[in-house]
Amino acid sequence: MCKKFTPDELNKMDHKTKDGVIYQMQDRLDQLERNYENLMEQVRFANQQRFGRHTEKLEDISGQLSFFNEAEANCDETIPEPTVKEVIASAGKAPRKPKKKGQREEDLRDFPREEIPHDIPEQELNEAFGEGNWKRMPDEVFWQLRFEPAKWTAEKHIIKVYVGTDGVHQDEFLRGDHPGTLFRGSIATPSLEAAIINAKYVNSNPLDRISRDFEANGLNLSKQTMSNWTVWTAERYLSPVYERMKKCQLEAHVNQSDETPVEVIHDDRPAGSKSYMWVHITGELSPVPPVIVYEYQKTRHSDHPKAYYRDFSGVLVTDGLEQYHKLGRDLEGITNANCMAHARRHFANAVKAIGKSNPEAIKGSIAYQALVRIGAIYDLEGGLKDLTPEKRLKERQTSIKPLVEEFFAWIRKVQADWTVLPKGETAKGIAYCLNQEEYLRVFLSDGEVPIDNLASERALRTFTIGRKNWMTINTVRGAQASAMIYSITETARANGLNVYYYVKHLLEGLLEIELADGSIDEKELEQLMPWSKELPAECYSKRRK
Repeated sequence: MCKKFTPDELNKMDHKTKDGVIYQMQDRLDQLERNYENLMEQVRFANQQRFGRHTEKLEDISGQLSFFNEAEANCDETIPEPTVKEVIASAGKAPRKPKKKGQREEDLRDFPREEIPHDIPEQELNEAFGEGNWKRMPDEVFWQLRFEPAKWTAEKHIIKVYVGTDGVHQDEFLRGDHPGTLFRGSIATPSLEAAIINAKYVNSNPLDRISRDFEANGLNLSKQTMSNWTVWTAERYLSPVYERMKKCQLEAHVNQSDETPVEVIHDDRPAGSKSYMWVHITGELSPVPPVIVYEYQKTRHSDHPKAYYRDFSGVLVTDGLEQYHKLGRDLEGITNANCMAHARRHFANAVKAIGKSNPEAIKGSIAYQALVRIGAIYDLEGGLKDLTPEKRLKERQTSIKPLVEEFFAWIRKVQADWTVLPKGETAKGIAYCLNQEEYLRVFLSDGEVPIDNLASERALRTFTIGRKNWMTINTVRGAQASAMIYSITETARANGLNVYYYVKHLLEGLLEIELADGSIDEKELEQLMPWSKELPAECYSKRRK
């Protein structure tokens, strides 16, 4: 607390002492103002997180940030409504482009077709025009799209059996080939299991809902049965594919990683204990087929990524989590790179906390100035996406590096000026930039390294959406099976495949290369991987043929 002077004490002070007291009070007021603004920022940010939209997109301030909302930016209620004459005149100057002839047929070309003629009986024509007084004109054609709900076909497999009746082969039996089945004595087929996997792991439907949907179409399958099938499929058939994917992913020069919490009910720990689903992907800009690998672990300990990346040599792009940085120190051959989007996120939070009702305060804030600088870097980086790593590196050195140099010089100046409060979102952004500067610069020296780790976050999105529906995973076996299946379905999507048809083809192919002891012939596995050039056309189709 500041000392409070009595009127007598103030009267007895000389001018120099009074000036000192005044200066001290000014400093105190400045500190109180900063603390107040810090608290208000935290309150506004907390309210925004609780009640506002959870997005990094901000509102447009004078059109200076390209990622702001266009509709609200261009809204001006003071501008009068245009007259009908003005609208008609402008429309006349720029007539609407007519739809290309045959475009609808082109749009529907991948669907099965059924021609439905609508003819007029000859008798009716003769009655209308007179006998023979008519001729056929070009047909009028239009297209529609019919939907049919899911349907099932019960396959009755009849294995022919023969027995020798005479000679040396008397009483010997011969049977027709028994087709491979996923599980002995089960009605499950590759197509049915593929449908379950697609519904749960791609469309994020809980098993209860899938069961109800099946029941509505005449199939009675309990969620327990579907759960058993899915775990068995992962453990028996998909595990070799999963291991092959990990091997290929770790061979890439650049990898990216992230993690998200998940609750597993029966994992021999107290209720509510957090487990983690880790995701490891090939670099977003790497010239190799994309591979996405999920990995379940009970904790967030650095031992897990250390074990996973022990044989990896290259660049690992992550957020600022210390567990990842420890890899660069403990494992030879790993270079850490960090995510610029995380720095941007703190500044975006600070701007949103100010509120769009105060544009002048936004434009005058350090957070806004930081966003402008980061936005300029991202604008240039966005134009380099389709270049080769070599050309991308050259362009980065020429055009982006000067902006990065200016940004970090500005950040250091801001910190030196002590104009930012120590606990605000702006301060967090500045601290992140300065603490991670070495890692944030790595993309400037390697054309395969992305500027951020958003690709990993996108890879986790399907899992996090699913998590909102099913909330928890029952067992560790279920979590491990989910990791395998998510790895395969997300890698299939990343390679442009139709997940249902790919999983169906994969399971059918695995049955064909299954050995007598139940293992999979790994020499034949490559042709079934999501990046294989030998996959049938059906796997690439977005629609049913």
